[in-house]
Amino acid sequence: MDTFDEPALRLGVFAAFLSGLAILEAVLPRRSSSYARMSRWPGNLGIVVVDTVLSRLLMPGITVGACLWAAQQQIGLFHAVSAPPWVAFIVTLVLLDGAIYAQHVVFHKVPVLWRMHRVHHTDPAFDVTTALRFHPIEILLSLLIKAVLAIVLGAPGEAAIVFEVVLSAAAIFSHANLRLPQAIDGILRLIIVTPDMHRIHHSVIHRETDSNFGFNLSIWDRLFGTYRANPADGHTDMTIGLGGFPGDEALQLWDLLKQPFQRR
Repeated sequence: MDTFDEPALRLGVFAAFLSGLAILEAVLPRRSSSYARMSRWPGNLGIVVVDTVLSRLLMPGITVGACLWAAQQQIGLFHAVSAPPWVAFIVTLVLLDGAIYAQHVVFHKVPVLWRMHRVHHTDPAFDVTTALRFHPIEILLSLLIKAVLAIVLGAPGEAAIVFEVVLSAAAIFSHANLRLPQAIDGILRLIIVTPDMHRIHHSVIHRETDSNFGFNLSIWDRLFGTYRANPADGHTDMTIGLGGFPGDEALQLWDLLKQPFQRR
């Protein structure tokens, strides 16, 4: 398997989805916001640059590398049962997506992990750049979790690459401030997480924050009882963010980096 072009592939898909959906949400916005893009975007874009640099320096290609190592050592589920390549590919995609759902739930429930993840939730608005707003420590932990699962599964490297590309695109789509026709949203969310579905997860109301944890496939929230169809206050009137962190205190890059270490 040649993984030389993996970073270029991921960057290309990322840039295409980010720019394309940013244009669409400007043309067809779901909600208005009291926060201008220029007040939020520098911090949100800045932290993804920090995330990317650190992950490339500390854990370059760790998920695909874990797949290659497992293949060399012939360890992991798919090597033990000699699963057909197409079965291993599909099951890897589904189980990695389920692992991201489970990881998301755990990061909400465990206090020390929540301190990292709450950086994502203190964004006072909701658009494509919210999908980028994750603390570097959370990103590194997520990479480690995916690498361990890849070894346990003996996952195909090609599936790991496709999963990372799909997850990046799905996260940007699910965070878009995009108005979709209700009928289309209803059909899409039977399979994937839509912006209207995931926006509820960013509600300031705690019971809504603890729902709709999925990023890509919507099946996990339905299976485990964390699915919520609509916010109590409606999509246009609901409050986005996290109590205790006023928007003006959660916009700059330095604010985001130091936030997990603040006593709140």
